[in-house]
Amino acid sequence: MKKIAFALITSALALGAASVQAQELKPYVGVGVVSSQHKYNAANDTTNGDRKSNEWGGKIYGGVQLDKTWGVEAGYTDFGKSDYSYTVGGANGRIESDAKSFYLAGKGSFPINQQLSMTGKLGVAHNKNDVNATGLAVAYRGDSSRNALFAAVGAEYAFTDKLSGVVEYEHYGKNDNEQGRRKGAVNLGVKASF
Repeated sequence: MKKIAFALITSALALGAASVQAQELKPYVGVGVVSSQHKYNAANDTTNGDRKSNEWGGKIYGGVQLDKTWGVEAGYTDFGKSDYSYTVGGANGRIESDAKSFYLAGKGSFPINQQLSMTGKLGVAHNKNDVNATGLAVAYRGDSSRNALFAAVGAEYAFTDKLSGVVEYEHYGKNDNEQGRRKGAVNLGVKASF
């Protein structure tokens, strides 16, 4: 995975150097509200409850727009905490998950008109999932982290030259411990350019 991250960074820098020769860089920052699906799978679970939930978290990010089309972005996403109470053979237990991710990606922006642009991102994510469990699910307990492919598609709507609304679907990839957060999330946020 280190080779993939190195290749992505090198490619982004080479692309940036080639496209920035006579242009000015445009840095930006953003914040968002993130909705992600959480799911729990305890072996031999006899609980009739819902094992899935949609949890809310937050996201902060920043980047540099190298030209009208290409940019580089880094961000931190907190997927929120979730838990699940279960029963296995009459014994009760609980699983809790707290998932986060850091990402670095190249970004492409493709204008539809003066205000609306479609966006795509491709890069690497470092996913972390802290799982606490009691009862028979104690085997799921632990902290796991994993690097994975990060990809996103979305749209940006420019309210002004400096302020945009953002909606995206982001795929962060797997964790080593798959209790809790699923692979994807929806981000709804705002971006300020300088």
